[in-house]
Parts: sequence; C-alpha cells; structure tokens
Amino acid sequence: MARRLLGGIALCAFLLAPARSEPPATTVIGTPPQPNWGELTVEQRATLTPLRNEWKNLENYRRKKWLGIADRYAKMTPQEQQRMQDRMREWVTMTPEQRAQVRDSYKEFKQLPPEKKQAVKEKWETYAKLPVEEKARLKQGKTAPQTTSPTGPQVAAPAAPGTPFPSPTEAPKP
Repeated sequence: MARRLLGGIALCAFLLAPARSEPPATTVIGTPPQPNWGELTVEQRATLTPLRNEWKNLENYRRKKWLGIADRYAKMTPQEQQRMQDRMREWVTMTPEQRAQVRDSYKEFKQLPPEKKQAVKEKWETYAKLPVEEKARLKQGKTAPQTTSPTGPQVAAPAAPGTPFPSPTEAPKP
C-alpha cells in the first residue's frame, strides 16, 4: 500500500513538474483589432481624411481613439470641427519625436492643479490672439516688445520653432 501511495505521489509530481517549471502565464488585454480605412463608414472617413495615409500604420488603440473622436465630431460646433480638422492636418506633419513631445506636454498639463491649468490656458489664448507676423517673430527667438495691445499683453513664443503646442511648463508668459 505504501508503494502504491509513493507511486501515485511520484506520478503526480512528474505530471505537475512541467507546469511548475514554467512561469505563470500572464494575460495581456489589448485593444481589439480596429477597422482598416476601407472598412470605415463614409462619415468616419470624411472626418478622419487627414489621417488617411497614416491609418494603416496606426496601432489599434490609436485607431480606437481617433474613431471615438470621429463619433463625437457631428456633435461639435462648426468652430470645434474646424479646430479638429486643423489639428489633424498639423498632427500628420509632425515627426514621431514632436508627437511624443506633445503627448508628454498634454500629460503634464492634465496633472496640473486647476488654477495652473487656467493660467496656462489664459496665456495660450493671449498668445493665440497675436498677429501671425508677431508669432513668427517670437518663434525665431526675438523678444516681444513690453507693450500692451488691444488683444492683451505681448507674449513670448510657446515653444521652439517647429513645435506646434507648448508644454505647460513652457507656456507663453505675458
């Protein structure tokens, strides 16, 4: 009887050994496959037209984010829709490094306390109201005159040339 018991234990140990020698399997839950460009609805393609040439290279989670934006697009005001189209066109012209910088800046901004977020928004709005020539001059590193215009005080450029969005820590200062 003891022999049978030892034999049974040995058999169990032999059968369980491979399971114990392998690390436990981890389950990675990813974003399910998202549609290819040709599978998008007419409305989605119209909204996401600036991304057409890049769509095939986008990861599924990025496609999902853009599809969410496309779904909300019809509910946006005409001004918001235009801004979204402008941002998409700008996004596709950016290098991967610039995109990473914008993502990092956005993450930093989202972590700011509300009063600092408001201050950054106000400074950016002041900068956005400047004439194109003044923005170009500021982006070239020339200092702004210390005067006040009808649109508010003159401000410094938000970031280095070629960087479309400022980081929260580099926001223009009045």
